Amino acid sequence: MGTILSIANQKGGVGKTTTAINLASSLSYAEMKVLLIDLDYQANATTCLGINRGSFTHSVFDCLADNVGVEEAILRTDNPYIDVLPARTMVEGIEEKIIMNTNRDFILHTKLKDIKPRYDYILIDCPPSLGFVTINAMIASDGIIIPVQCEFLAMDGLTQLLNTIRMVQAKKKVNMETLTIFGVLLTMLDTRSTSGFQVVNEVKTYFGEKVFQTIIPRNVSCSNATFYGVPVTEFSPKSKSSLSYRQLAKEVISRHAEN
Repeated sequence: MGTILSIANQKGGVGKTTTAINLASSLSYAEMKVLLIDLDYQANATTCLGINRGSFTHSVFDCLADNVGVEEAILRTDNPYIDVLPARTMVEGIEEKIIMNTNRDFILHTKLKDIKPRYDYILIDCPPSLGFVTINAMIASDGIIIPVQCEFLAMDGLTQLLNTIRMVQAKKKVNMETLTIFGVLLTMLDTRSTSGFQVVNEVKTYFGEKVFQTIIPRNVSCSNATFYGVPVTEFSPKSKSSLSYRQLAKEVISRHAEN
């Protein structure tokens, strides 16, 4: 049985999508079968994997609206270990249809039950909000990875995120299920800045052992990889960012084995 991990933080620009696509790529190097779900309306994870948003018929939002099954929307990629449940700008009326569903918080949870055993990891790239789409992702998940940018006000807003996680934990407990903070990932560290390391210490003080040992450095290779529509692990395999994500994948596999 695989594990489902949401990559979530309502703050934008902290590296959620970059983490999602590069963790998926790095897990594939370890021959782990991965499904990457793009739940962001901007569909950045979809395009960053080189998928044209006009090249497919169904998206994850069609699944949430119950217009199609998950099987119909999943796309295969050139990497035999990575499948994608893509996103694109939501079709008019779909959001209203989802909200009208009396069981709307559990839609994704229900949709993923049958396909979960086929994957070692299902990674969900969440939107920068704590709305019903992110709550759907959390309820469907076994754990949360929280990317935290190593910059001023990094901790700002995390209280709201943690309150949302506790609320979801209570909902899942009713069904005898759990949701953990799988790990806190420090991202975009500028090694030339002392303030970045101050954030590292602050986050480690607050979250303790939940913080991954791997820290993702700020690196131009990530931006360049996004432009070419490939993970940095493929665009620049020997860059600091690429090696860091490969190390993160090892940590994820190790933590999963321990749980």
